[in-house]
Amino acid sequence: MPTALRWLIYPILVVLGIVAMATAMLVIVLSLAYPNLPSLEILTDYRPKIPLRVYTADDYLLGEFGEERRAVVSIQDVPAIMKQAILAAEDERFYQHGGVDTLGVLRALYANLLSGGKRQGASTITQQVAKNFFLSSEKTYTRKLYEALLSFKIESNLSKDQIFELYINQIFLGQRAYGFAAAAQIYFGKPLADLTVAEVAMLAGLPKAPSAYNPVVNPKRARIRQQYVLHRMNELGFINDQQYQAALDQALVIRRDVSETPMHAEFVTEMARQIAAERFPDDVYTRGLRVYTTILKEDQEAAYLSVRRGVMDYDRRHGYRGAEAYVDIAEIKSEQDEALDELLLDFHDPDDLHPAIVLQADTRKIRAYRRGGEVVTISGDGLKFAARMLDEKAPPNKRLRRGAVIRVQADEKNNWRIVQMPEVEAAFLAADPRDGAIRALVGGFDFNRNKFNHVTQAWRQPGSSFKPFIYSAALEKGFTPASVINDEPISFPSAVTGSQAWEPKNYDGKYEGPMRMRTALAKSKNMVSIRLLQASGVHFVQDYITRFGFAANKHPPYLTMALGAGSVTPWEMVTAYAVFANGGYRIRPYVVREIQDNKRQVLARAEPITAGEESLRAIDPRNAYLMDSMLRDVTIYGTAARAAATLKRRDLAGKTGTTNEHVDAWFCGYQQTLVGCSWIGFDQPRNMGAGETGGTAALPAWISYMARALKDVPEAFLPAPEGIVSVASQASGKGPAEELFYQENAPAELEPEPPADQSSKPED
Repeated sequence: MPTALRWLIYPILVVLGIVAMATAMLVIVLSLAYPNLPSLEILTDYRPKIPLRVYTADDYLLGEFGEERRAVVSIQDVPAIMKQAILAAEDERFYQHGGVDTLGVLRALYANLLSGGKRQGASTITQQVAKNFFLSSEKTYTRKLYEALLSFKIESNLSKDQIFELYINQIFLGQRAYGFAAAAQIYFGKPLADLTVAEVAMLAGLPKAPSAYNPVVNPKRARIRQQYVLHRMNELGFINDQQYQAALDQALVIRRDVSETPMHAEFVTEMARQIAAERFPDDVYTRGLRVYTTILKEDQEAAYLSVRRGVMDYDRRHGYRGAEAYVDIAEIKSEQDEALDELLLDFHDPDDLHPAIVLQADTRKIRAYRRGGEVVTISGDGLKFAARMLDEKAPPNKRLRRGAVIRVQADEKNNWRIVQMPEVEAAFLAADPRDGAIRALVGGFDFNRNKFNHVTQAWRQPGSSFKPFIYSAALEKGFTPASVINDEPISFPSAVTGSQAWEPKNYDGKYEGPMRMRTALAKSKNMVSIRLLQASGVHFVQDYITRFGFAANKHPPYLTMALGAGSVTPWEMVTAYAVFANGGYRIRPYVVREIQDNKRQVLARAEPITAGEESLRAIDPRNAYLMDSMLRDVTIYGTAARAAATLKRRDLAGKTGTTNEHVDAWFCGYQQTLVGCSWIGFDQPRNMGAGETGGTAALPAWISYMARALKDVPEAFLPAPEGIVSVASQASGKGPAEELFYQENAPAELEPEPPADQSSKPED
């Protein structure tokens, strides 16, 4: 063989030998490695970590709990434009390659050689599925080899749509969002089906680097990535030039507070979470449980706004307390200095009470920095509430000056005004008296500030709102609404009380003498309640109130029980008032209707008890009817007359309550389809101020809520049960023309009611 030919053939043989050896080694490696690849059961039996979600009865999301925020969606439900955006951004040849895109690898190698370094990757969607489910993120050749092998195995066992569905649901997209359905809600507050081209392009750009292209954290880089995805979609023919330009021009609205829930029902949501965790403790936050509460969206929103308005009105009545705090802004040179945002980090932002740092202040106007870079100006009426704290004579530690932290709020005309974080707390609960389904629950002014649920956890004195149960017991003892009881001072020596002498008083210190029981309840006369309790027997009444759901040990058998000196919760009060509303049946309030798994199979369901079953009878139906009649008078001409006058209804019933020293204020009342209880007071009990009675402080929230909840509900009244008769009343004042009695103790006729002292006002 010629020398020249030998020198030509020899290198070729060497190369072929190396290739053969490499091929043989690769075959050996593959034959050893492939059988040892992990099982694909995790993919074929896909069980993602889906958070616990809580919903209203009418299917609105209240909140979710879990490390991963995920919403699993089937491939058939993913809009075509979303799929196209993902393919354009991540793997345009997904439906052509077999798991590893050889052309893509060669293209990436060529681009990297031209650029002089590793700039492009070529991982397919299948490879990303393999990595997300089975492998770490380390960048080694061994890991890449296993990734390729797993991709081939996945492709040989699953269809393309199955692989794509796994990717769409599993991929991490920032903000704790896993999968595109969750990301659509978190970033845009929309389901996938409602996204625009611009929005799908923004989401499709996230898998490459979720932290770098996060539109909340890095809006500029996210915008650049979105433009790249739109360009690729246009190049591949997924969108035309007109759609491309429209998407580029669309201004995206990104949800900044990704932790926000659709409505304010945090206390309800937490109650539902606790119930679910107690029932399913092992995997409550990962198996996709759906907890459906009994809450109705409209009712919950009405209750939240009513409580908030009531608390803010109370707060304004008692004046501005001054600066919330002070921060050092001596080094701040610009009104847009990022350090201002850092100084506001420690100040919670509850709904519309925005914290702001005063930059400039005088008696005519204030300029203050709000979180996010907005400088607001407050002047005129917006300063009135805080005017005295702008004066140089104001206490130095409360005066509004540069560096003071204040709260600002926009009014109906978007003008800014100074407000403050209230110190007082409040609670509201509404339920259906027919089966106990909770319709609305507000456990406090702001869940993030104070997670103590005042509806279920706050044991407070009910004051005069407890009197109806004393009156109901008195009816059982033979009293009637027309019974005349003396409203005159009464005193008890220490020998009777067992401790010290007691001289109770009426709220206003005035007394009207003999009056009918109906009138006394409407006017909330303390002396009459005490005499009724004394005549009925304290031990009898202590036992009797347990029929309504009260615990006897929370109401010691003393005459002070007549003034509501025991302890109750709003939950108990709603349970108890429901007995009057539904004709005498004891129902059991409940807040969770059912719990479903992620496939909508029911795992647990409430079994409510319904009024009407005689086994649930708590009091005589005639007793309930008479109490309903008397409690309606309270809202028509008594201490809660504002209710009927404002709502223009005569089917409302209830009772105000104010405790000694104005510590607690209540209004509990109902219409036949809805029972509600409003409470306001300080966590550390203290005087709320002169004039802060149940009718002033608590009733407005109840009225505001009922105005919305009963908007389209016709008037309804309890039907008269057998054994009730009426007799012409001849009542003085504003009482009914006829009085009601049990048939067995009805008089042939009634004497006129003794004339009342017209100068005396209702108690509370």
